[in-house]
Amino acid sequence: MLTFQKKYALIALLLFFIEVYIAIFVRDRFVRPYVGDFLVVILIYCFIKSFLNADVLKTALSLLIFSYLVELSQYFKLIIHLHLQNSRLAKIILGSSFQWFDILAYTMGIIVVLGIEKMRMKF
Repeated sequence: MLTFQKKYALIALLLFFIEVYIAIFVRDRFVRPYVGDFLVVILIYCFIKSFLNADVLKTALSLLIFSYLVELSQYFKLIIHLHLQNSRLAKIILGSSFQWFDILAYTMGIIVVLGIEKMRMKF
């Protein structure tokens, strides 16, 4: 069901700006690759929940599966098969290299989402 939830939209916007900051200014081997992936699933979850009054578990698990599929596309080098390897935007959106730790970061992000949502529902 379509609805607008301001709190999710604000969190998504904040996370978007954090992600942009990380992408532009952070050049390390931890925050950029892992914290960025951890936060991106939370960002997308909040964006979805900003506009859809969808079930928490279904939304979170669907997003996790989607994230895994994106990572799997990196394993099979989809970006090369689509002839987009020279596109900076495609590399940002699809990624260019498979990492098992990315799968872990996505999973941890969704676990945090589910934990926060469970705590929020108790109060």
